[in-house]
Amino acid sequence: MARLIHLEAQGLLTAPRRKARPADVLTAIRRMALLQIDSINVVARSPYLVLFSRLGPYSPSWLDDCLAKGDVYEYWAHEACFIPRQDYGLLRHRMLDPVGMGWKDPSHWLDTHHAEVAALLDHIRDNGPVRAADFERKDGKGGGWWDWKPEKKHLEALFSSGRLMVSRRQHFQRVYDLAERVRPDWDDAHHLPAPGEARSRMIENSCRALGIVTPRWVGDYYRLGRGEYKTALHALADAGTLVPVRMEGLDDDAFVHHDLHHTLERAVSGTLRSSVTRMLSPFDPVVWDRLRARELFDFDYRIECYTPAEKRRFGYFVLPILNRGRLVGRLDAKAHRAQGVFEIKALYLETGVRPSARLGRDIGRALHELAAWHGTPRLALGDLPDGLAPHLAGEEHDNEHALAER
Repeated sequence: MARLIHLEAQGLLTAPRRKARPADVLTAIRRMALLQIDSINVVARSPYLVLFSRLGPYSPSWLDDCLAKGDVYEYWAHEACFIPRQDYGLLRHRMLDPVGMGWKDPSHWLDTHHAEVAALLDHIRDNGPVRAADFERKDGKGGGWWDWKPEKKHLEALFSSGRLMVSRRQHFQRVYDLAERVRPDWDDAHHLPAPGEARSRMIENSCRALGIVTPRWVGDYYRLGRGEYKTALHALADAGTLVPVRMEGLDDDAFVHHDLHHTLERAVSGTLRSSVTRMLSPFDPVVWDRLRARELFDFDYRIECYTPAEKRRFGYFVLPILNRGRLVGRLDAKAHRAQGVFEIKALYLETGVRPSARLGRDIGRALHELAAWHGTPRLALGDLPDGLAPHLAGEEHDNEHALAER
């Protein structure tokens, strides 16, 4: 029951009933409250994949347009995220007072590079938005993740301080502009909520996005930090915002957001069902909190792209497999765009999940749809559980998705 309520809140309970439209992108982001950003492109980059999981086939340019139009903005929330425009004030306090942001705190860098930062701001003011790529590296060094050129560090520090914002992305690279040009309508003196109000709204947003919550889950969504959230949740319940419930298997308080009271009624009556199968991004809200994924789905998950290859258990960028309300497995895949091939390096089922014709058909349909959206319609099959491959290659799939056995 709890899993289905959560998936309904996230827009993952059932497949879309119609083709996606541009406006659906913003609707999905508002529903999740946050859309985490990551640049790994073994398959589609995470924010685009998260949206595909909810919308089905759509144009990734719709997300780019949302940012360029100002319907969403970028900042540090759970991590780097796209956030609905109306929630700008919720994160503004972090820009103004970055204490507690850890390595993201730009204060020391800005203090020790005051002249260079001022010159960069003048350049942007006079010449318009810039990318880090617009500046030449003068020291001849290569650029790893933590070996940024000084201008990149200046831009990121100014972004974290809120003095610059991302006005758009170009080939997924951030384009930075002055905050007052991106948000000319914003005035801290008139629009900034009190810190306590901003925190309360983030807690409520988290409850709505999660659908069902416990005190242990709330703080992670916006990275509010560890703390005592039971009092805040009970206060929301007293106000009618949350409905107290009992969650089987957990000896902790649990609550369902009142927006899902009809969903709760269906869950209690046993009529709530899930029919959707999707491959989730490792940075999908459903799994980004590893504790919640373990407690809610009995799914022990970690992303291994930061783990040395010889120590990986499942693969570099492994996608959790959602099937009819359960996380049933993991997919190690790679999109070979130039060749039009979607490679299934390996597919693993969770302990206790048995291959079946229905499961094979569900996963097969989901894989073919995902591969076609990537522009890589041919599947190359690698290691699969016994008995699953025939169903992935079954005749029920569209002829245009020809299967290329490796």
